[in-house]
Amino acid sequence: MKFAYEDLSDEQFESLIVFLCQRLLGISVQGFAKGPDGGRDAKFVGTAELHPSKAAPWVGTTVVQAKHTNGYNRNFSESDFFTTAAQSTVLGKEIPRIKKLRENKQLDHYMLFANRRLAGNAENKIRGYLAAQSGIPTSSIYLCGIEQLEIWLKTFPDVAEKADLDPVDSPLIVSPDDLSEVVQALARQKEGISALLDDPPTIRVTFEEKNVLNNMSAEYAKVQRRKYLKETTQIRTFLAAPENLELLHMYESAVDEFQLKIVARRKNYQTFDDVMEYLVDLLFKRDAVLRQHAHKRLTRAVLFYMYWNCDIGEVGDAEAN
Repeated sequence: MKFAYEDLSDEQFESLIVFLCQRLLGISVQGFAKGPDGGRDAKFVGTAELHPSKAAPWVGTTVVQAKHTNGYNRNFSESDFFTTAAQSTVLGKEIPRIKKLRENKQLDHYMLFANRRLAGNAENKIRGYLAAQSGIPTSSIYLCGIEQLEIWLKTFPDVAEKADLDPVDSPLIVSPDDLSEVVQALARQKEGISALLDDPPTIRVTFEEKNVLNNMSAEYAKVQRRKYLKETTQIRTFLAAPENLELLHMYESAVDEFQLKIVARRKNYQTFDDVMEYLVDLLFKRDAVLRQHAHKRLTRAVLFYMYWNCDIGEVGDAEAN
């Protein structure tokens, strides 16, 4: 269950965490609105139902914080989030609040959720630092990054529904990682690939019929075809090469993610022109390799190939043939 967490609002992310903690701790988890709330996002008083385990649950007052960022592919170890050398970081600003709650006997356990990646060594370092600074035992501190959050949401799929979030219906956001690998490799070998025929790789609906099905404007389709049609055979030949099997799998992974998002969010765009341009802009924004001048045209060509090859977009009844 994958969300574009960075494109959720702070309130949406916090709501997701509150509902998750109701499953982990208990239904009486209380959410807190934004404001001068002592740094607390949610609180639970009592014996936890599942955390850290049924056999040895936390008992007392658990304070939960949710730290959301709109940044893409962020992690706990970045200097803006945590460093022992500065108190102006995200966690540095929270430590005095956590310490005060602890001193006032308003906090026995502390949970921190963030839409960032959390490596094992970073988890140990940050948890140890928080314990030393606040006086909370390390066993009473829990850090949760994207990896563990994904596991929890798969375990409790109803949580996303309660938070009024749908992973399929989330914003049209796709990861550029797999496509970046394909484009880089294709750029390295492109000159050595011989051009063959410019016919569509499979016999399905015609290009014109597909454009009608997807509401791609005739002018946009004409420009796309003129610019990138000659690239399709080279891309097909490249992906079909036995030595590029891993890259083919990356391409297929990118296609699956693109198509899923397009189907889910298609209603938000008047034409498929808008969908294609949105994808291009987003990919260039999120991947420095793809937005390099040398790779921009090739990135657009690969996206056109996806459409031309009927990997993305609707293909009508011919899809079943």
